[in-house]
Amino acid sequence: MAKPMTKTQLVAALAEEMGSDKKSASAALDAVCSLITKEVAAGGAVTLPGVGKIYCRERPERMVRNPATGEQFKKEADKVVKMTIAKALKDSVNG
Repeated sequence: MAKPMTKTQLVAALAEEMGSDKKSASAALDAVCSLITKEVAAGGAVTLPGVGKIYCRERPERMVRNPATGEQFKKEADKVVKMTIAKALKDSVNG
């Protein structure tokens, strides 16, 4: 399995794709990440065309088990970030 692309590598590839410098590409990436974070934290969703949809889902209170001790306890309701992958991306991966 290949190692994930680092932010530095992503910025370099983005700059090349945009025909821009790394500073502009880094600012663009930071802006997009910031917008996604704000929208999902506020309970909204963001669709990245051809990639997928990022959204927040609430999980109800539930009983969980500590694997080390076997002890069961109640876990409070919380929120979790999810991502649904777009069909276009799935198809490009599977040929």
